[in-house]
Amino acid sequence: MSTQPRKIQLMDTTLRDGEQTQGVSFTPTEKVSIAKALLQSLRVDRIEVASARVSEGEKEAVTSINTWAQQAGFAGCVEVLGFVDHTKSVDWILATGGSVINLLTKGSEKHCREQLGKTLAQHTDDIMRTVDYALQKNLKVNVYLEDWSNGYQNSPDYVYELMNSLQHTGISHFMLPDTLGVLSPEEVFVSLGDMCTRYPMLAFDFHPHNDYGLATANVMAAIRAGVSAVHCTINCLGERAGNASLAEVAVVLRDKMGMQIAIDESHLAHVSNMVENFSGKRVAANAPIIGADVFTQTAGIHADGDQKGGLYKTKLRPERFSRTHSYALGKMSGKASLKKNLEQLDLNLSEENQKKVLERIVSLGDSKQTITTDDLPFIIADVLESKDYQHIKLLNCSITSGLNLESTASIRVNIAGSKHNATGSGNGGFSAFMDAISKVMQSHNYTLPTLANYEVRIPKGGHTDALTECVITWDCGGELRKTRAVHANQVFAGVLAALKIINMQLHELNQA
Repeated sequence: MSTQPRKIQLMDTTLRDGEQTQGVSFTPTEKVSIAKALLQSLRVDRIEVASARVSEGEKEAVTSINTWAQQAGFAGCVEVLGFVDHTKSVDWILATGGSVINLLTKGSEKHCREQLGKTLAQHTDDIMRTVDYALQKNLKVNVYLEDWSNGYQNSPDYVYELMNSLQHTGISHFMLPDTLGVLSPEEVFVSLGDMCTRYPMLAFDFHPHNDYGLATANVMAAIRAGVSAVHCTINCLGERAGNASLAEVAVVLRDKMGMQIAIDESHLAHVSNMVENFSGKRVAANAPIIGADVFTQTAGIHADGDQKGGLYKTKLRPERFSRTHSYALGKMSGKASLKKNLEQLDLNLSEENQKKVLERIVSLGDSKQTITTDDLPFIIADVLESKDYQHIKLLNCSITSGLNLESTASIRVNIAGSKHNATGSGNGGFSAFMDAISKVMQSHNYTLPTLANYEVRIPKGGHTDALTECVITWDCGGELRKTRAVHANQVFAGVLAALKIINMQLHELNQA
């Protein structure tokens, strides 16, 4: 007889705890946009959107979120952190149209004594006054036990006495934070297991922090211990090392623990990008699930394995998250990596041309770490157009440029077995190179043709590390001829295109 998987709630606190990240402050409009994406697209169960009484801007944002949530059917899903201040936080939340208060209480004796200067009995009386008032005003009440992890370890009797006083007061969720991120998975399992066993009729949330890099592992331990909800943020935002990553937690609960969650994984990357843009905090390229590079295979052996039978694929397929698999091109690439990229572009090349293109990719990989699929057409066009003329070969080239300073170039070339050095200057790096190469070629009775047009472009998307394609049109005595070259540096792309016209013309002179 099969049993239904446990349903676990995910509460996202990006807009409250996540906004406590150093340097992050969302505008009211940004908060509303993120709230809509979290509830409507990503389908998180609950969101914590603010702290009460912070500012008028915060009040405006929370009011707008609550207005939308009521109209869209998410009214009970929006929560606000409130304080033990009797009527003040409750009235602030009511004024925004809110229906849930997450009351911040002291979960450790040390915090109660040293921060509040009160006994547990005094603090409990204050909590009860605020809870009673909130319930009278028809607010749903959840309670945070701040610093609970230290409180449980250092003053467990304090924690038990506080819980005994609050357990029958109508509080919906008891939220147990590892406020300073000090717990290990074993400690989480033991302490939360004890809380769930002692108070089996209560609903517990776990609120982890990532100071030891254990937030996701601690969530797993908390679920095993019996909690019914966990708190996360988008992109691991939060104070210090941040909170648990919602993307990591969602896939781990599904794949590794078989839990039932409401998250629509196809929107994880989209919401991550939104929060990244609004927060200004960049996501690491190797961040699980949401990082830019996590569905990119770099080593040629991996591409070969996928080509021969999906040997390097797992449950974490990019299509699951509305993303695509890619095979990086660079100095570690093999034939399979190139073939995978050619398939994506729907291009066919002969074995000989594939070999030439791959040689060029590996060569470019020494100056540019990765080459994208968008770069590939530039490389193919360059390689297929190129002739293996080596009448002139660039051995070394140094170009310097500065603001309001004339650019200079120092070159060393081999012409028909003879080596030449020259320097040049000009209005820009390419101009300086042309001055230097012209001096060398004059000694060989060769004059460069006139520049008719000079075009530089990068692949679509405008990435700053994209390859550069330079196409130069030359006026060769009334005949227009084009040369093309590709390089990671746009000046050197122009240099290589210039060398091509010289090689082409020297070859024609030798053939005459």
